[in-house]
Amino acid sequence: MTQIFDNPADFADEALDGFVAANRGYVARVDGGVVRSTEVPAGQVALVVGGGSGHYPAFAGLVGPGLAAGSACGNMFASPAAGQVYRVAKAASAGGGVLLSYGNYAGDVLHFGQAQLRLNAEGIETRTVLVTDDIASAPLDQIEKRRGIAGDLTVFKIAGAAAEAGLDLDGVERLAIRTNYRTRSLGVAFDGCTLPGADAPLFTVPEGHMSLGLGIHGEPGISDHPMPTASELAELLVSRLLADKPHDAGSRVVAIVNGLGTVKYDELFLLFGKIEKLLIAAGLTVVEPECGELVTSLDMSGLSLTLLWLDEELEHYWAAPADTPAFRKGSLAPRPRRELAGPEAAETADVERPTPAAAELGRQAAAVLRQVRDVVVEHEDELGKLDAIAGDGDHGIGMRRGVEAAVTAAEQTAANDGGASPASVLTAAGEAWSERAGGTSGALWGSAIIAAGLALGNRVSYSGEDAADAVTAFAEAITELGKADRGDKTMVDALLPFRDAFCTALGGGASAGDALAAAAAAARAAADATADLRPLKGRARPLAEKSLGHPDPGAVSFALIAAQISAHTEGRLANPELAKQGAQA
Repeated sequence: MTQIFDNPADFADEALDGFVAANRGYVARVDGGVVRSTEVPAGQVALVVGGGSGHYPAFAGLVGPGLAAGSACGNMFASPAAGQVYRVAKAASAGGGVLLSYGNYAGDVLHFGQAQLRLNAEGIETRTVLVTDDIASAPLDQIEKRRGIAGDLTVFKIAGAAAEAGLDLDGVERLAIRTNYRTRSLGVAFDGCTLPGADAPLFTVPEGHMSLGLGIHGEPGISDHPMPTASELAELLVSRLLADKPHDAGSRVVAIVNGLGTVKYDELFLLFGKIEKLLIAAGLTVVEPECGELVTSLDMSGLSLTLLWLDEELEHYWAAPADTPAFRKGSLAPRPRRELAGPEAAETADVERPTPAAAELGRQAAAVLRQVRDVVVEHEDELGKLDAIAGDGDHGIGMRRGVEAAVTAAEQTAANDGGASPASVLTAAGEAWSERAGGTSGALWGSAIIAAGLALGNRVSYSGEDAADAVTAFAEAITELGKADRGDKTMVDALLPFRDAFCTALGGGASAGDALAAAAAAARAAADATADLRPLKGRARPLAEKSLGHPDPGAVSFALIAAQISAHTEGRLANPELAKQGAQA
C-alpha cells in the first residue's frame, strides 16, 4: 500500500515533479511529461513514449541519450491526454520526425492517435508503433490485439538506439515494428496493487495461488493456479513463451525478468538462474539479459518474463549504449544541457458574442455539469470497485478528475462578461475533461461533450430538435472514436438506448423532461443488462469470464449521470421561474 502522499489525486503529478528534481541532468519538466534536458542533434528522430503513471522506471525513467527523447505521463494507470502527448512530442521534436510508441491500450491509442493527427497537421511527421507483447491477452493469430507489458523496454531501447545512430524515421519505425513482432512476454501476480489513498488492492489472489496473465494496470490475471515452486514457475513461463515464438525466430534471445513492485531482487535473481538453464537446454543463447524492476505496477507482488528473439541488426541496437535515469548500458560522452523554450504566448482569439438564449443555455450547461460531478463523486468508490473486477479500477477516480476539471472550465467560461454559448462552455469543458482524466473514458467523454456543444452552437432560440441533435452528436462522437458497437459491453450499450428513447419520445411529442426520464430509464435497464455480456473491447476483454455477472462500469456511470440529469431537469421544470427561463431560452 502506498503510504507517502498528501492528496491522492495529486500523487502522479507530485511524484513526477520529484522525479525531475532528482534527475535534472537527464530530464526537464514540460506540460504533460518530461523531455531530455541535454542537447539533441538537429534532425534526429524523436522517440516519444508514455502511458499512465505507476510503472516506474517506465516511462519517464527511460528518457535520455540512446533511448527516449520524451515521455508523456498520465495519471495513475491512465493514459496521458492528447494535449499532453502533443506538447511533449512538440518539445522533444528535433526536426527528424516523431515516433510514438506505447502499450496497446484503448485509452493510449485514442489519445496518442489524436496527438499524432495534430502533429502531422502541423507538419511534424509522426508515426506510431504499438507494443503488443503479452501472449496472455490474445492468441497468436490475433497478435494485433495483444496488450503491451514489459516488452515496452525492448521496443523502446532498439528504436531509441536507432534514432541515436542517425537512422531516419522510416528506419527507426521499421526496427521498432520488427522488435515488437519478435518480443513475447508473460506475467504472474501473487497479490494485487493498491492505488494511492485506496484502502484495498485492486484485486486479490487466493491464498496459496498465483494469478497468470496479469496486466500492468492492476488488472488481475486470466486464471488462478496453485502456487508453484521456483523451478515450476520457470518451466511454466519459458514453455509458454517458446510455444509462441515468432516464425523466423533464431537461436539468440534477450531474456528479461521484470519485477512488478514488491518481489525482491534476490527472488528475481533466483528465478532468472533457473530460466537461463531452461533456455540453454532449449538450444538458445542468452544475450545481454536484464533482471530487475523495469516496468512495474505500483506495489503489485508479481513478475514477468520477456523474450526478444534477435537477428544481427536487432542485436547491434540492443547492445548500443544508453544513459537514462533508470537504464544504462555502455558509455556515452556527457552532453551539454539545452535551453527549453517556454510555452508560447496564447493568441487572443475573437470570441463570438452569445445570443441571450445561447448565454442562458451556456449557464444551464454548466449547471448540468455540476450535477454530473455530484453523482460521479457520490459513486466514485462504487465505480472503481466495479472496474477492478476485470479492469484496473481507475474508472471512478478518472471520471471524478475529468468532471471536476470540466466543471471548473465550464463555470469560468460561462462567467465571462456577457456569458458564453453552449458551444463555448461545452468545448472548454470537454477539453478540460479529456486533459485531466486521461484514459479511454477521458478521451470519449471529452470528445462527446465538445460534439454536443458544437451541435448546439450559438443560436437565437432553441427547440427540442436541437436537444435531439446534441444527444445524437454526443452518441456519434463516442461510437466513431471508440469503435464500439452494441453488445461489446461498453458505455455504448447504455448510450444508444438512451439516444433512441430520447429521440423517439421527442419525436412523438413528449416534453424534454419526459423524454429525458424515458431515456434515463432505458439507459439504466441497458446498463444492468450488460452483466450478461462478455467484453469485446478494452482492458476487460482478456478477462471476459471474470466480467460475467457484473455490469460494465462505463455503462453504469453513464446511466447514473443520465438519471441525475433527468432529475435535475424535472426539478427545474417544476420551478415556475426556472421553467419560464428555460422556455425563453
